[in-house]
Amino acid sequence: MNATAAPPPDDVLIRIRGLCTVLNGKTIFDGVDLDIPRGRVTAVMGPSGTGKTTLMRHITGQLAPDAGEIFVAGRNVWKLDREALFDLREKIGYLFQNSALLTDFSVFENVAFPLRQHLKLPEELVRNVVLTKLQAVGLRGAAELMPNELSGGMMRRVALARAIVRDPMLIIYDEPFVGLDPIALNQIVKLIRTLNGTVGVTSILVAHEFSAVRRVADHIHLLAGGKIAAYGTPDELARGDTPWTRQFFSGEADGPVPFHYPAPDYAQQLGLSA
Repeated sequence: MNATAAPPPDDVLIRIRGLCTVLNGKTIFDGVDLDIPRGRVTAVMGPSGTGKTTLMRHITGQLAPDAGEIFVAGRNVWKLDREALFDLREKIGYLFQNSALLTDFSVFENVAFPLRQHLKLPEELVRNVVLTKLQAVGLRGAAELMPNELSGGMMRRVALARAIVRDPMLIIYDEPFVGLDPIALNQIVKLIRTLNGTVGVTSILVAHEFSAVRRVADHIHLLAGGKIAAYGTPDELARGDTPWTRQFFSGEADGPVPFHYPAPDYAQQLGLSA
């Protein structure tokens, strides 16, 4: 795809064409094409080290690819100047895997932080917006608690309130289910689904827990070997019969993704060969 390629249609928020990335001599992406539809939950899955986080860095303009085009909301990310790129990033909410709450700030101040940093709003409006977002995640009553007083699930929900405090067009969830008990996991699944249904925000979900992803995602892209190894609804991928889908969704130890990392001959390295 060249620099004059047309932007995506209105029903596609993110369009990626011909994405190629090499990091430290390793090919991460080799001509990847991928679309993220507006208002849907799209999961990006794949074995560890296949570039899921790298893909998010490309979409948010943190890492330049070696080749290819990335359109977000009709704008070619790598043709944007610094000001336009920052403007785009302000329309993206990010839920970090470890929640990344500010430990010296209360729940209220953590959620208010993006508003205070980027906008000059009357204090009453800040208060109303923050309480509204905390209400949406069920934690308005925890506004004055400190992060060390929260459970892991509560911390994830506070981080989600902070991610949506500026009403983003896109939310990126980085491993949102890791370390959660079944109740907290169900709460996060419900929140993701509710946000998409009521607010119409577009969501990208980076996760490994297929049982949870299956309940919340509209579509899944399976990354492997520098390509999109499979794409479809959760049910379609669960029924998939390719080596990649069989290994990943069945949890097989060996397959297209080998158990052993590439290494010299074992006997020779141990000095046992003749």
